[in-house]
Amino acid sequence: MHPDLGFNHRLAAQTYRFLQQHPRVEHWAVLVITPHSRLNLGPSQALQLFLEQQVMWLNLEELSCRPQLDPLLNLLTLPVRPESDLAATSQQILASRPDLDTVVLPMLVQRFPQLSEEQIMVIAGIPREEIRHTRAVQDWLAEGEAKGRQEGEALGEAKVTLRQLNRRCGPLTAATTTQIQALPLEQLEALADALLDFHGPTDLATWLAANA
Repeated sequence: MHPDLGFNHRLAAQTYRFLQQHPRVEHWAVLVITPHSRLNLGPSQALQLFLEQQVMWLNLEELSCRPQLDPLLNLLTLPVRPESDLAATSQQILASRPDLDTVVLPMLVQRFPQLSEEQIMVIAGIPREEIRHTRAVQDWLAEGEAKGRQEGEALGEAKVTLRQLNRRCGPLTAATTTQIQALPLEQLEALADALLDFHGPTDLATWLAANA
């Protein structure tokens, strides 16, 4: 969630619209989950009167300070916790809910993109010998390996395609090079076929405009 000066107005408008479309609803509440209380979400006048009493705010930063959280609530706090707390928190969650490993592990990968899968599992407190017996972890690792292979293939295809384009279309700008490197493997392969008919940079620009 990011600062949004129009959030409170939209929240009020959408809530009133919901009540208008469902006039028989009598018991209702709105839960807003925010990472912390420092976000600027715009003027709060739109939330006054009865609507203000029906909107509940869950501050994840404050929630993370509460002791003995339920594992699912503790899971919500992983994105906002300091990196120094992630290992202990992850291990605490998985100790009581080992079935949440397929959620905890990807969240740790997002927090530690520079670490390997094995290092992530050390942080999460999953012993290496247990990996062989944990189907969810094996699936997660297999998915990561497949993604890594696909990214490697795309990188190799991009290098070859860029060399061919530099010969046919002349030196490419940094922006064009970045745009081509960001293409998925399928589009890179299509571009590699299409560039055989290119006669200059105009053909490349036309193809990128139509396909990128």
